[in-house]
Amino acid sequence: MSLTQIFAIAGSAMTAETKRLTTTSSNMSNANVVSGNPEDVYRAQYPVFKAIAEDANRSWAMGNEPKAGVKLEAVVESNAEPIQRYEPNNPLADKNGMVYAPNIKYVEELANMISASRSYQMDLEVMGTAKKLMQRTLELGE
Repeated sequence: MSLTQIFAIAGSAMTAETKRLTTTSSNMSNANVVSGNPEDVYRAQYPVFKAIAEDANRSWAMGNEPKAGVKLEAVVESNAEPIQRYEPNNPLADKNGMVYAPNIKYVEELANMISASRSYQMDLEVMGTAKKLMQRTLELGE
């Protein structure tokens, strides 16, 4: 596996973690947005990733490098029921005085955000290490 392939793998992982950070921040931003209709409530979104390992079973001796990385398979919406709150003075309340809020758990979203940012940081370190290896390889010829 060449060092350029390492950049492609780490880059695809960074793109995936960026999407995870984006959806997590969107979930946290909309956690307190209420509606008078349960069908109109924001639904939390979660990205689904797939590992790519094309030609992984082929021999590298033949000169074929496997394509590898992370692919965004889909972004799915949560099917959790909205939280009902009795707020008759809220202008968005329905005729029964109820408002509906997304069923989003801050602690889970925060843990997801920390995990995504650390994974992104590790991918950056992989790219930095690969860059240093390439620079040192070039210095061997001097």
